[in-house]
Amino acid sequence: LRNMIYLLVDKYFRGEQKESWSAGSIELPEIYPDIGLYHPRMENSIVEEIRQLPGAKSPTKGTVGLLLMRSYVLSGDTAHFDGVIDALEQRGFKVVPAFASGLDSRPAIDKYFLKNDQVCVDAVVSLTGFSLVGGPAYNEAQAAQETLQKLDVPYIAAHALEFQSLDQWRTEDRGLLPLEATMMVAIPELDGATGPTVFGGRQGVETSDGPSNMIADPERIGMLADRVEKLIALRETPVEDRKIAIVLFNFPPNSGNTGTAAHLSVFKSLLNCLNALQQAGYSLSPPDNEETLKSDIIDGNAEQFGTDCNVHHSISADDHIRHETWLSDIEAQWGTAPGRHQSDGNSIFVFGKQYGNVFVGVQPAFGYEGDPMRLLFEKNFAPTHAFSAFYRYLRSDFGAHAVVHFGTHGALEFMPGKQTGLTNECWPDRLISDLPNFYVYAANNPSEGIIAKRRAAATTITYLTPPVTQAGLYKGLLDLKSTIDRWRTVAPDSGEELNRLASVIQSQALELELVSDGPAWNAEST
Repeated sequence: LRNMIYLLVDKYFRGEQKESWSAGSIELPEIYPDIGLYHPRMENSIVEEIRQLPGAKSPTKGTVGLLLMRSYVLSGDTAHFDGVIDALEQRGFKVVPAFASGLDSRPAIDKYFLKNDQVCVDAVVSLTGFSLVGGPAYNEAQAAQETLQKLDVPYIAAHALEFQSLDQWRTEDRGLLPLEATMMVAIPELDGATGPTVFGGRQGVETSDGPSNMIADPERIGMLADRVEKLIALRETPVEDRKIAIVLFNFPPNSGNTGTAAHLSVFKSLLNCLNALQQAGYSLSPPDNEETLKSDIIDGNAEQFGTDCNVHHSISADDHIRHETWLSDIEAQWGTAPGRHQSDGNSIFVFGKQYGNVFVGVQPAFGYEGDPMRLLFEKNFAPTHAFSAFYRYLRSDFGAHAVVHFGTHGALEFMPGKQTGLTNECWPDRLISDLPNFYVYAANNPSEGIIAKRRAAATTITYLTPPVTQAGLYKGLLDLKSTIDRWRTVAPDSGEELNRLASVIQSQALELELVSDGPAWNAEST
């Protein structure tokens, strides 16, 4: 502002007015690049060449491309960005934090994440809170998808809170407000973004002095960085060394329907999946046929243990107590470990069967026999010891690089917690943690598929429902049936109305070629 006033005085004042003004030297305006890089450890913080970034010569685990909002960078309101950059660098990644003017991130991607059409990042994390191309109110999903397809790396859209404070978000049962959920979660999903995560926001509401500065949320940033690390590790691990967990369900819950799912032939599809994994180079030996696969998982040693499925592993009560982070919450609801669900009193059973580097597990039941949906509506509830131990086993003991939830649908994403913008107080976030989650979901159920994406950080892979339905009537036959039904309800002495409907019936029947042309019908003849 001072420089602008000096410039105006110099250009427009005349005579004594100008001479009496002790103007200082007029500095040249500072030009900010439309496309550039930001880093808190650089002297000027903004540069235009990757070689000027600190730590660029010694990456250890890979490179993460960050997309930033230019307006925050230019204003110096970057504490939330700084937190993400620091967390990723602490995990051994080279970070390329790029921004572009406007609401189109493609110029930054083309300049800094691609080199001679070669991809030079291992993952992309958008911290803009908006769609890749288009901004907060709309998006050009097709253009975004073409860019992401060219990159072919994991793409996560995280967001800082704009319309509520961090304190409001933490205490709000819904998590994100509807406007924030729409702009910062739903619209980026149209691009193909996954794993929506809050990473910062404003501590307080807006005052007379304007909005407070952005701050980082260290706990959520830690989860974001951990998930990025696991996704990159999945890509970098040789196929033959990758360990995959596939989760089957009891659907409907607690009804003894192990290995079923909506509109999916589970065991036949699972066998096809296992064979495809083997052909792709994964280390496993699938069963010869569907019946053997089903028997391995449902029968197996179940009779020996008196269980509903094959017991793959037992977790001792002592081991569960040592490693269960949320033990007090679970015991408050279900009693002392190991609990009564999937337990012999001394240990917790893990149901399933392992085939080489692929473990096919059966998700434990919801919790309440006969009232499974109770968990969905009482926010202070907790999953059973067996449910929490199952996911800890997948992450830690089995050491899965990724989990595939197989079919529509399980219970993980319906556990107590916020609707969107989850925290570490929410059970879906606690259970899935940083484990990459892929979910095979029916194409006719997008509403619940969205819940899996937003509450369990799932990347959904849809399958078609069977193209068979009850035939019934169609086209003009439905109209004819409706007219006949009306005719049947008319009183016998209503000759005029009966004749009118009879004429309509004859006309419709002729049009459908059900009768030949003849004399007009009337109430007496019919």
